[in-house]
Amino acid sequence: MTKRGNQKPHVMEMVAGARDKTMALAQAMGSLTKQHVVIALVGDLGCGKTVFVQGLAKGLAVPESYAITSPSYTLINEYPGRLPLFHADLYRLSGNIDIESTGLFELLDREGVVAIEWAERLAPEDLNADIRITFEITGEHTRRITLSGYGQAGINLLKRLKKQIHPALESAG
Repeated sequence: MTKRGNQKPHVMEMVAGARDKTMALAQAMGSLTKQHVVIALVGDLGCGKTVFVQGLAKGLAVPESYAITSPSYTLINEYPGRLPLFHADLYRLSGNIDIESTGLFELLDREGVVAIEWAERLAPEDLNADIRITFEITGEHTRRITLSGYGQAGINLLKRLKKQIHPALESAG
């Protein structure tokens, strides 16, 4: 699910005990994003992927008049901001997903931020993610969020993020 093959990712981890902490993390990431980036969002239903995209939208200055909702039925929503935000949700797709038939293929090279919920449903060779964010439900109101950056863009963004929100994040590698 990354384009870097055997390259070791830059990894950060945090525990979010509240929706607000997930939103703040994502908003900080959005505010620090200066170039095209593809973000793979991975985790079970209800783990915080859409909440993360809502925070990301705030950081990218998407106007508040836009409701950021999961595009389960439309597959991809596009929002204007400092950088365009393309929000994809592959939840309703099953089996071997052909990335070209989803419309995602065209987005992967467009200027902007591409956030893909249920990215694990794509074949690893189909998705060149700069950042993979894994959400794990650890309790009724807690989540472990693991961010892995690949390539220069992903690694640099995570390093800037860590500096901005430290000590909320701890390095895992």
